[in-house]
Amino acid sequence: MDIAVFLGGTSAERDVSLASGFRIIDALRSAGHQVTPVDPATGVLPEGVEAVLRAAGMKREPPSLDELKRLASDTSGGNRSILDGLTSLHGVRDADVVFLGLHGGHGEDGTIQAVLDLAGLPYTGSGHLGSALAMDKDLSKTLFRAAGVETADWLMAPVGTEVVATTLGWPVVVKPSKQGSTVGLSVVREPGALQAAIREALLYDDEVMIERFVAGRELTVGVLGDQALPVGEIFPRHEIYDYECKYTAGMAREEFPAKLPAAVAERLQRQALLAFRALKLRGYARVDFRLTAAMESSCLEVNTLPGVTELSLFPQAAAAAGMSFVAMCERIVELALDRSPEAEARGG
Repeated sequence: MDIAVFLGGTSAERDVSLASGFRIIDALRSAGHQVTPVDPATGVLPEGVEAVLRAAGMKREPPSLDELKRLASDTSGGNRSILDGLTSLHGVRDADVVFLGLHGGHGEDGTIQAVLDLAGLPYTGSGHLGSALAMDKDLSKTLFRAAGVETADWLMAPVGTEVVATTLGWPVVVKPSKQGSTVGLSVVREPGALQAAIREALLYDDEVMIERFVAGRELTVGVLGDQALPVGEIFPRHEIYDYECKYTAGMAREEFPAKLPAAVAERLQRQALLAFRALKLRGYARVDFRLTAAMESSCLEVNTLPGVTELSLFPQAAAAAGMSFVAMCERIVELALDRSPEAEARGG
């Protein structure tokens, strides 16, 4: 099968996407597929460029805003972007399926998905509407509440400290409304630090969410097709599961399946499926929760293109369900092809 893997891009999660994408490429190639790596920032990756990017590896912090601006400027200044003539890119126009290894930005917010829909190219993960809904934390939490998914109270900036204190109490989590990997996120414990945290979050998005902080265990549930995978628990070395803990070896420990009463694990899996369906998602996703000492859950967010790096959670959940990384990638491809126009014409 000919598969184009999209990775990299110009979002703050570029490095995560490269790490995920290269692992996907290796898995698909090992299964005998013809794979073309494509970076939305530059186009098809020649072997030499691929080798350089692989060697650079993951850093402890996301790329700086200046780095991302330079990359975006270079792209608009002459290099071909995927959004400019998508179907004419070698390795994309004749692909049987596009595997999206992108994270954040236009790769996960529905933009790339809409372009691929217009081009008639099958792709992995959720469609453009579900991707956009999940990326917007304000909209997704509103839909969670309507579907019966438990989630913490929240406000959207601008908002004064008195309203935050009265409505949410301290501490609160301040984060960009449309961002992932905890980029731009702060835990604010007292009124004087609120505005600085909002300004930090505004560097990464034009909307900022202020959410009640939920103390408790960090849990995650992967969804693959119509199946909720085993619940996992994360033990980060920091108070929250931040960028460094997610992508630096030794900064977090994960346990799949989590040590939970069976009834609690089943309830979390049901909540994950409710969240998945509320956002009109498809293919696969990862749903993150906090669980209090009283065993009350709070859905944090849904990741429609979860990371699949060596340290990522979704592959560990799949492994706990008895699925190898290669089998997981091939299953994700199968789910994408099952909803292609050709499959629908056959009644699939």
